[in-house]
Amino acid sequence: MAEKKSKNKSQQNATIAVNRQARHEYFIEERFEAGLVLEGWEVKSLRAGRVQLKESYVVLKRGEAWLHGAHISALLSASTHINPEAVRHKKLLLNRHELNKLIGSVERKGYTLIPLSMYWKAGRAKLEIGLAKGKQLHDKRATSKDRDWQREKARIMKKG
Repeated sequence: MAEKKSKNKSQQNATIAVNRQARHEYFIEERFEAGLVLEGWEVKSLRAGRVQLKESYVVLKRGEAWLHGAHISALLSASTHINPEAVRHKKLLLNRHELNKLIGSVERKGYTLIPLSMYWKAGRAKLEIGLAKGKQLHDKRATSKDRDWQREKARIMKKG
């Protein structure tokens, strides 16, 4: 019984950060899970929840994926001999097959790679990245109109 509670608790706290603006700005076509190459102080900061994905993006350089613009603020108790850099480029760990697919989609089809969320999986930090196309203003309006209609429909059905 205690094991189930601890698993439930770890699943609830598994999410570190979510990029909510990404779903508003882009149509997400496909999702990929990538590992991150992090330093020790960054892992401690992630455990404290001190990460922001709002202005971050993924760049493909020389057959590798890199996370740019993710802000991980250092804890006050960071070591004195390490100079923590809050906005450091982090390498993403993906399979060669996934990288080839992403490179083809970004370079040939004009897609964008954006980070959607960061979470813990088996004690390791993972990043969910999305293959996305940008939304125009009228697309954003239509999305918000559909969301409002779904909310109103749920209220009407609840009143019965």
